[in-house]
Amino acid sequence: MLLDKVSLFQDGRNLREIQPFATKQAKTLFSSKPLDKIIEFQDTNSNLVAVKLVFKSGGSLDKPKLVNFAIQLHLEVQSDTTLVCYLITLSGLVYFELALYSTSMGTDGPTDESSNISTTIDEGSEKPLGTDYASEKLQQKDERTERQKQIDDWLPITSSRNAKWWYSAFHNVTAMVGAGVLSLPYAMSHLGWGPGVVILVLSWVITLFTLWQMVEMHEMVPGKRFDRYHELGQHAFGEKLGLYIVVPQQLICEVGVDIVYMVTGGKSLQKVHNILCKDRKQIKTTFFIMIFASVHFVLSHLPNFNSISGISLAAAVMSLSYSTIAWAASVHKGVQPDVDYGDRASSTAGSVFNFFSALGDVAFAYAGHNVVLEIQATIPSTPEKPSKGPMWKGVVFAYVVVAMCYFPVALIGYYVFGDKVEDNILISLEKPAWLIVTANLFVVIHVIGSYQLYAMPVFDMIETVLVKKLNFRPTRTLRFISRNIYVAFTMYVGITFPFFGGLLGFFGGFAFSPTTYFLPCVMWLSVYKPSKFSLSWCINWICIILGVLLMVLSPIGGLRTIILQAKEYKFYN
Repeated sequence: MLLDKVSLFQDGRNLREIQPFATKQAKTLFSSKPLDKIIEFQDTNSNLVAVKLVFKSGGSLDKPKLVNFAIQLHLEVQSDTTLVCYLITLSGLVYFELALYSTSMGTDGPTDESSNISTTIDEGSEKPLGTDYASEKLQQKDERTERQKQIDDWLPITSSRNAKWWYSAFHNVTAMVGAGVLSLPYAMSHLGWGPGVVILVLSWVITLFTLWQMVEMHEMVPGKRFDRYHELGQHAFGEKLGLYIVVPQQLICEVGVDIVYMVTGGKSLQKVHNILCKDRKQIKTTFFIMIFASVHFVLSHLPNFNSISGISLAAAVMSLSYSTIAWAASVHKGVQPDVDYGDRASSTAGSVFNFFSALGDVAFAYAGHNVVLEIQATIPSTPEKPSKGPMWKGVVFAYVVVAMCYFPVALIGYYVFGDKVEDNILISLEKPAWLIVTANLFVVIHVIGSYQLYAMPVFDMIETVLVKKLNFRPTRTLRFISRNIYVAFTMYVGITFPFFGGLLGFFGGFAFSPTTYFLPCVMWLSVYKPSKFSLSWCINWICIILGVLLMVLSPIGGLRTIILQAKEYKFYN
């Protein structure tokens, strides 16, 4: 079947991406026999992809050159395939067919006689040509494929694929319900009742929709899994452009979250100390951040996602627990006598900037998209039972928990404290002391798990560059050094800039808006190309427009908050 628009290798690469290479090599090798055209075929029943080079009639072809060309093309493809080549003369034209059979899918591939060699055949002859050279090149490719497999088995994202659906549930809860939920009443105080409720509900719906898109796109190419966010971006936008678009955004998100959680963990520990040791000398926030970081210098050496599943489960339970404490304690405290739901800013400019910052707080509360593909990568998948089934089940469960945490905390917290609520609602809840201490300890346990969850894809990127690009050996020593440097970096930045509320607004708008609200929609439009003004097209464009507005407006307010707080802050004091 001739495919004019879409023809995919089993590793998911678009066949047309290899065309420039094929054309260049063919013209170089066959200068005396100009290349007429390239025809692409794909037989989905036999998992066969074929490339036919059609040459203009007349003259003779150098068959060893054809074998050389086939090997070069096969090495360029870099897929888990078996190479078979045929040279056929028919009706005055010369056809050279390169067939790539998937060795990882199906059983309708080539016979054993053709599975290890590259063969050229013309009419009246069935003798293989250039088999020694072909076998040598294929052996080199097999060695490279084996090394690639060993590296993948070592990297944290792809080293384990035996997770259950409930793993994805508590991983998503841990990734999403975090420090952001404690800032929602504060965001409501800047947004007001009407806009606040609308934005909360709209954010919940939009992020659930974009999360569904990412789960669906994880295995949209048969036999290929997009285990990392940037791999999906490369498929949608191209090899280089996909990296340039996704990787900076994802790194800002994940590293930004870890920095914020360093501050959150340290301040929560400080809150516990100040309540329990009122008569003692006050200790600087810097030291509590360092205490919190010391835990991660140990936990960061757990190898992969499944190895932190126990920590993630504990973190998910803690998030539900301290969210419940936050809204239940607010109900117990009752509506404050001087409660006011008016504008808490003293000027119009302040109101506008605070509104923008509150948008970032809401965006930060729905931040799980940056690790969703990496979480799905841990779930086993077969053609009969793809991973999207259990993954979506876990996502729905997680979003129910998200609703149970977010809406009561945001609405009840704002209802009780009004515009007097702090940027962390636990600060507003001063009594009973034991309950506030418990809630803050729960926060500490939760952000420990969340830190590890967001750090794992960063570890994967760092280790991928070190091993694949810089050719370091995949050893424990390499992992020990690289991960400790990362933890030390996030600790240092957290100590230097402990502006919790401002950090939420800045990172929330600048980084999370693209990766959470509209980048999945852009990928969906790029890959599936729905017809203009169809329901899918309209929904995606609405999400894109709202996400872009959030990305532009939110960092303005967050940056202003950081500047105002920085005026009174002395570094490392």
